[in-house]
Amino acid sequence: MKNSKGSLMRPFPAPESASRPVTTPLFPTAVYASDTPDMLDAQYAGELHGYTYSREGHPNADVLARMIDRLEGVPEGITGTLAGSGMGSVTNVLMGLLAAGDHLIGGSQLYGQTLQMMKRDLPRLGIETSLTDTTSAEAVAEAIRPNTKMILIEVVSNPTLALADVAGIAELCKAKGILLAVDNTFTTPHGFKPFDHGADIVIHSVTKLLAGHADVLLGYCVAKDPELNARLKQFNVCTGMTASPFDCWQAERGMLTFDLRFERAQATAVRLADMLADLPGVKKTIYPLHTSHPQYQRAQALLNGQGGNMVSFELDGGRAAANAFARAAEAISFAPTLGDVATTLSHPASSSHRCISIPEREAQGVSEGFYRVSVGLEDPEALLAVFAQAVEAARGA
Repeated sequence: MKNSKGSLMRPFPAPESASRPVTTPLFPTAVYASDTPDMLDAQYAGELHGYTYSREGHPNADVLARMIDRLEGVPEGITGTLAGSGMGSVTNVLMGLLAAGDHLIGGSQLYGQTLQMMKRDLPRLGIETSLTDTTSAEAVAEAIRPNTKMILIEVVSNPTLALADVAGIAELCKAKGILLAVDNTFTTPHGFKPFDHGADIVIHSVTKLLAGHADVLLGYCVAKDPELNARLKQFNVCTGMTASPFDCWQAERGMLTFDLRFERAQATAVRLADMLADLPGVKKTIYPLHTSHPQYQRAQALLNGQGGNMVSFELDGGRAAANAFARAAEAISFAPTLGDVATTLSHPASSSHRCISIPEREAQGVSEGFYRVSVGLEDPEALLAVFAQAVEAARGA
């Protein structure tokens, strides 16, 4: 990084060094100085690489984006865009690429706030929306209109872990010239690479498994078409959704251990799902690679043996049992998030899906006794013991 010139206020630039830092430095500066107007013109024209104003890009975001690009197999010459949260990246894709008169199809079991955007905010801007069952390509085909421009899916839905018919939907999109956007947060590039399966756009909440320590808020999106990708970057800059250097710097550290964390948490998740499936008081257990999963065969084909760290289950006894479970599982954080090094419990009916009507929630399988678990890095034996004790407590509620 060029830093040879001082100023009256800051006369001493960073010291020169023959060696270089082992870790990426943090760049908490809002602005960068150029030498002349001609130089700044050349930067904005793309003739000279250099940073200008951090809302328009900064080194920490570029380093992190390239790390995720590599994991996702992004085409050469394309770089993803970081936003201040996962929902920021969802907004970037939906509002940055769609216009009044366009039609968007989304999965009926998308993340709760994404559903709210589709129901409330996009129609207000003249963008038509429909929700459908993305586990069935036939259901998606029935929802397509002449003005359908994009279909948004999660490979594994939040929170019921239903698997989309990715192959069928991708084939539909290709045949009809519709953009396919995939939120890959739950599956991660370790379990699924959307571009290898016909996706045009990939979205992540980096906050979750990629960063992995519950201490940053970040989102990521990328389009494989250069023109669409440029529109995403432009919209991100114009709307001020740029990610902070500090959060990007923190997330880079988390990314360095992503593979190790994923494997450890996934191994424990498999054991937890097996145990919960056999416990009295547990009405239903959902894990993509458990043989009881409704789309078990599809999971085998799509996920390449990577079921991930998310387990969902339903307790007998409704809200009373859910409250008793949370109180008894005091060693586990009850928190509406996922992807931390620690295991967290989420109760969708009182958090991510509280804004959805009760009939809609129940139709999706999200009851008052339904829990979503993000498995972390604890000792597996100790973690399973906590869950077994808490389920037993819930039975007596």
